[in-house]
Amino acid sequence: RNDHYLGLLPLSALLTNEESLTVAELMLSDDAAIPATMDEKDVALLFEQRDLISAPVIDEQNVLLGRITIDDVVDVIREGVDHSIMSMAGLDEEQDMFAPASRSARRRAVWLGINLCTALLASWVIGFYEETLEKVVALAILMPIVASMGGIAGSQTLTLVIRGIALRQIGRTNASLLLGKELTIGILNGLLWAVVVAGVTGTWFQSAEIGVLIGSAMLINMVCAALAGVTIPLALERLGIDPALAGGVLLTTITDVVGFVAFLGLATLYLV
Repeated sequence: RNDHYLGLLPLSALLTNEESLTVAELMLSDDAAIPATMDEKDVALLFEQRDLISAPVIDEQNVLLGRITIDDVVDVIREGVDHSIMSMAGLDEEQDMFAPASRSARRRAVWLGINLCTALLASWVIGFYEETLEKVVALAILMPIVASMGGIAGSQTLTLVIRGIALRQIGRTNASLLLGKELTIGILNGLLWAVVVAGVTGTWFQSAEIGVLIGSAMLINMVCAALAGVTIPLALERLGIDPALAGGVLLTTITDVVGFVAFLGLATLYLV
């Protein structure tokens, strides 16, 4: 009526109800239409929650403008997935695939430089324990294990949280619950693999002390990795920074630094 949206009339309702019923009796007047100003990510989430195939679109005056179909939403979802995958490597799909080599090289060089700075930070931390490494060479062999386990554990949590943010599943109301859950997972997995690695390392180097140290450092690092995996993307989201773009670099830095400090710091206290 006057191009104003009144309700939705599903085809199934026309086919399964009596012919004597009017459109007003069959249509779903309480089924809200999609405002033209709604963000495309919110539209995709709405389609997922309601299992929609198509939906009407209205303006601020409730005037019917058209409709959105599931095909449009699939395109939005695909673009979002592509963006997340490319952003995690500091890339842009269109610019890096079709732009001149010099422009793509400059863009990638920025993130390579940032990664270099974080690697130098980790190396600087290791430099504090040079004397410890000289006295106990086995520590240098085992350092990558501590950093790697923390990095993998943190990446699992980071990926989960970034996905939850993208799907609007994580907010202020459930962020603390998620943090508690991930910390619990970090503790449980940390204890499990700390015992395994401590046993293998103690047998390998014939030193129970080194086994206990690497197990303790791994537990500390995996718990910190779980904490960082939740808090980093949430903090970046509040700052208006894409978590998929910067989260991985920050997480790697934290797990490397915490792992090295925990392992070499404990070794300095108890072995040197």
